[in-house]
Amino acid sequence: MKFRTLHSSTTVILGSLLVIASICLGACRKPAAAPFDTTLYKQLIEKWRSDRLAGLKKEDGWLSLVGLFWLNEGPNKFGSNSSNAVVLPKDKAPGLAGTLKLDQGHVKLEAQSGAQITIDGKPVTSTELKDDNDDHGATVFKLGTLIMNIVKRGERIGVRIKDTESRTRQEFKGLDYFPIDPKWRVEARFEPYQPAKLIPITNVLGMTDNESSPGALAFDIDGKTYRIDPITEKGETDYFVMIADETTGGETYGAGRYLYVSPPDGNGKVIVDFNKAYSPPCAFTNFATCPLPPRQNHLPFRVEAGEKSRGH
Repeated sequence: MKFRTLHSSTTVILGSLLVIASICLGACRKPAAAPFDTTLYKQLIEKWRSDRLAGLKKEDGWLSLVGLFWLNEGPNKFGSNSSNAVVLPKDKAPGLAGTLKLDQGHVKLEAQSGAQITIDGKPVTSTELKDDNDDHGATVFKLGTLIMNIVKRGERIGVRIKDTESRTRQEFKGLDYFPIDPKWRVEARFEPYQPAKLIPITNVLGMTDNESSPGALAFDIDGKTYRIDPITEKGETDYFVMIADETTGGETYGAGRYLYVSPPDGNGKVIVDFNKAYSPPCAFTNFATCPLPPRQNHLPFRVEAGEKSRGH
């Protein structure tokens, strides 16, 4: 922001008056809270929506996901031949592109001669692959338009396959939302768990893992208090929240919705912005392993905010 430049002597005089005035005002009353800028808020939510859509549509976004195969102990051949343990899309890979050898939780890639598999743009013939639980992230390997990486869910290890030319990505029509409404930007009270509470979270495949919740988020809607449990994710500072409500399975996706919230401020306040609630990856692909909202996060009212399911 730019300010008009004043003559130097005038600036000194005005500066002194402002200091005196601010001292007097501070002694007499607390400064008034800044009014909520609805116009700016709506602009920020529109920007969030734009970023959300861009993330979905990028080359390795969820719209490009075309396969997920669980590996067996030992060698797992992969390629477009239907006899392989991991079957790649036709016309996207040779009949046999290589082997993924699973050995007690570790996966080694052995590329078939001439398969042209790359990592970071460099050809590879044999290498160890890190999964998506590794501190440095999963090793991403590519074959033409295919993008692949190893995933670990509980004790199961698999390979996730994306295609930059997937039909879902190419034909995607966009996202639909409830109207932006500041009333769904809710102030919550953080009620810490001492120690953090382990919460069983089940995914769409029926796998259950215990996740850590730092505390409950308590908020009031229409005079009633509700509590939901966020969880902490590896490498994330914001809290991850999974919810279901009375729109779930109707206007919104049947497996619930997600949102992130910032950690509590010094007064234990947390803003839960339901205008940023979004559909999980499973709304766009059958090959995601989306976690489901825990029972305590099922809200007994309609959250008419955030992302709708496709077709609404």
